[in-house]
Amino acid sequence: MTKRAVILAGGKGTRLRPYTVVLPKPLMPIGEYPILEVVIRQLVSCGFDHITLAVNHQAELIKAFFGDGSKWGVLIDYSLEDQPLGTMAPLRLVKDLPSHFLVMNGDILTDLNFADFHAEHSLSKALFTISSHQREQRIDYGVLEIDHAGALQGFREKPSSTYQVSMGIYMISRDILDHIPDSGPYGFDNLMLDLLTARKTVQVRPFNGYWLDIGRPDDYAQAIEEFESMKARFLHD
Repeated sequence: MTKRAVILAGGKGTRLRPYTVVLPKPLMPIGEYPILEVVIRQLVSCGFDHITLAVNHQAELIKAFFGDGSKWGVLIDYSLEDQPLGTMAPLRLVKDLPSHFLVMNGDILTDLNFADFHAEHSLSKALFTISSHQREQRIDYGVLEIDHAGALQGFREKPSSTYQVSMGIYMISRDILDHIPDSGPYGFDNLMLDLLTARKTVQVRPFNGYWLDIGRPDDYAQAIEEFESMKARFLHD
């Protein structure tokens, strides 16, 4: 059975400026590899044999680097957006999608087992499965709790909260395309709200392993610091 992945690689990487003025975000280096090459090597090692790169910003640089994928033993093709479409609308442009396919951002460093994620979704009845990770959000201020008259009722010094957040990695059933509008930008947030309204099943699969969003400057710095010593954890090819 063909394992298909769509990698969203069209963003401008505004959070990583000035680095992304020169390079598109998916080509930002992690150790000796661009982050997108790390992702592609991981997918190939998990049995994916067809990868579509949804590109826009600096698309020619990405195409020049990855070509047809033969260097990595995988078929790579491209879906070119002529305008920014968000995270879900680009799927309208991708032809011949199978019954179940992976969609992910191209700037993620993780040791998630993509093969297991694919298999679990394919056996479920969910239209959409989100891989999630627990993140702690710290507020760097003393938080005041006051009543309606302005009197202090409580105080917390630099409190933190934990949340389950989307990792930017999804397994999708092809029927989801019926929920994506025919034109205009349409993002993950739009789709989730629409699916909730329609009472459609969206599965969340918590993941407790390694995950960094390279599009965030703090995560990118951490990835650079840790990648070399942890390379065997990410690359098995």
